[in-house]
Amino acid sequence: MSGRNRRFLLRSLYVFLVASSSLQLLAQAPATGPGPQPAPASANEAASPQSPRLLANSNVKLGVGDLIDITVYGVPDLLTKTRISGSGDVYFPLIDYVHIADLTTDEAQELIQKRLEDGGFVRGPHVSIFVDESASQAIMMVGEVGHPGPYPAIGERRLFDLISAAGGLTDKAGRLVTIEHRGDPAQKVELQLSQNLAEDTQNNVDVYPGDTIIVSRAGIIYVVGDVNHPSGFLIEDNSLSVLKALALAGGSTRTSALTKTRILRQTPNGVQEIPINLKKVLYAKAPDLPLVKGDILFIPGSGAKAAAYRTADAAMSVSTALAVVAVHP
Repeated sequence: MSGRNRRFLLRSLYVFLVASSSLQLLAQAPATGPGPQPAPASANEAASPQSPRLLANSNVKLGVGDLIDITVYGVPDLLTKTRISGSGDVYFPLIDYVHIADLTTDEAQELIQKRLEDGGFVRGPHVSIFVDESASQAIMMVGEVGHPGPYPAIGERRLFDLISAAGGLTDKAGRLVTIEHRGDPAQKVELQLSQNLAEDTQNNVDVYPGDTIIVSRAGIIYVVGDVNHPSGFLIEDNSLSVLKALALAGGSTRTSALTKTRILRQTPNGVQEIPINLKKVLYAKAPDLPLVKGDILFIPGSGAKAAAYRTADAAMSVSTALAVVAVHP
């Protein structure tokens, strides 16, 4: 017997076994009237259009190494869990190897449906493909995390899982996290994380293959000069005023020249010096000015110290060596 005849007989036998098992299931099923029909089997529930995970897998591009589930509605014996080979193929019963790498899930579904129908194996087949693990579409971590870079999308992944895998947030991380979806960059998800991630279950959202997670960097305001604790302070928004910044730095000293205080602010045209009479501000005789991200509040002291910080560049260079402290609202 030739190899072609042997293959034909094996396929015919498989179709016969599938049909027999389906007839037995129909014979054992209780009779139903015209009322509501029972829910589909669990093999098909995974392919239900209502599944949020399936919606996220809709029209995902497939690649080498991806682990996928292939289901054929009404034919549970054809349920197949397989990984795309290095050549980009998967083996599927009845139709042998199918090349699906670089196709979207929708395109791969149509291809398998056509092969099943053209071969006369299943009449009007409805094929669904669900991506369990995506080795070809990693999740990219960007911004203020310990180890930025790509991370594999294995199984169901959530935001905090990826942050933890990337080494956690850095000391300069802000609370704003942006998630961009591949193929639809306009649909961004912006989340404002709380200080305690262990209790922030609301923002621990699902992350899908191809997503890019961007962890923002908090703004820093520096207080330098004749203060008790020169430091840099992380802030999420421009909500820090001159007096608040001075208080966070431990206040001024006896030798501080409060009337000669100034704010050093980076602008597109260079460093701008904004003079401020801090003594009048302390006595409520002048307004308490707001600081913006990147500002340096410089409070000079005695003549010797004032000479040491004579230029704005000197004050800015000193700020880079200061400890940075997070400011919690």
